[in-house]
Amino acid sequence: MRLRICCPAILSFSSKTQIFALGLPRTLAMDDARALVTSLRSAYTATPTKLKLIDLYVAYAVITAIVQTLFMAVVGSFPFNAFLSGVLSCVGTAVLAVCLRMQVNKANKEFKDLPPERAFADFVLCNLVLHLVIMNFLG
Repeated sequence: MRLRICCPAILSFSSKTQIFALGLPRTLAMDDARALVTSLRSAYTATPTKLKLIDLYVAYAVITAIVQTLFMAVVGSFPFNAFLSGVLSCVGTAVLAVCLRMQVNKANKEFKDLPPERAFADFVLCNLVLHLVIMNFLG
């Protein structure tokens, strides 16, 4: 029984371009990815410094949750409620920081009537409630 090749372009190989499973040259996909990254970088440079600081805080909270999860996977989860408290604290803080970023962003027309001080006060109050619940969960 002979196997028929439906699309010989998928199986062709050249030293200059490698072919993906869909038949697209790798160089075009890489160029598109580079163009996307450069356009995102140029758009992000116009972002105000306050929003960049909030973005760093969100990234720190998410990375901390990932490190805690990896640590639990390696060492074990004996006090499982402590693990859950730590990860939920990081994730909750990241979510609240994203909400703060949405409220403080001047380009967001949905919160144009909300002063930044009120948004920050809401962020602090919600963080206080979140961490009181986390401490209660610890026992």
